[in-house]
Amino acid sequence: MEWIKLIGIVIIVLGFVFKFDTIATVIFAGLVTALVSGISLVEFLEILGREFINQRVMSIFFITLPLIGLSETYGLKNQAIHLIKKMRNLTVGRFFSVYLIIRDISGFFSIRLGGHPQFVRPLIQPMGEAAAVTKAGKPLAQEDRDDIKAMAAANENFGNFFAQNTFVGAGGVLLIGGTLEQLGYDGNFAKIASASIPIALVTILVVSIYNHLFDRKLDKKYKGRSE
Repeated sequence: MEWIKLIGIVIIVLGFVFKFDTIATVIFAGLVTALVSGISLVEFLEILGREFINQRVMSIFFITLPLIGLSETYGLKNQAIHLIKKMRNLTVGRFFSVYLIIRDISGFFSIRLGGHPQFVRPLIQPMGEAAAVTKAGKPLAQEDRDDIKAMAAANENFGNFFAQNTFVGAGGVLLIGGTLEQLGYDGNFAKIASASIPIALVTILVVSIYNHLFDRKLDKKYKGRSE
């Protein structure tokens, strides 16, 4: 009956399928797995507490919050917006590629630009749409406007996901390093962050090609249709 110890995996899958609270699902799955494996409730709580203490290094990111707050207070975000607005003659694809690069650089320094609701939706997406309208010379079809919204969100996600671990103090880097050290391996945070840089660079290349193909799609559709 050793297979019963895998019940935790089933619980996690069901929790995700039925959209239960993620943390509660994982803890419940761990508790059930511990009980069917002969580990008492007290022992389970001891293990949970010990692992939480062992991974306390992840809380280091709180130290960066005052620095980020001061930077934004003194106009870092406003200067970034001003820089983007100064870039002329950009197509929507090129604009999104530039934003992707800026997003990756901000991830390298652990600077949050604001995310989807605060930055992408009210600023990046409208600027991308304006670039497309200028290039087309006429209003865009609704389906193309929807595609631009999706492209703006996708570039934000690509930049955030693939560049977040390039910062040595990122939560993912600290978690990986702490886990490796527990297992007896080299958990050098700088090496882990350095290994993430090539992935971020490849992402810039691949997504920039994708953005360029989107430009060509719009050019083909609106070429010769300008009023």
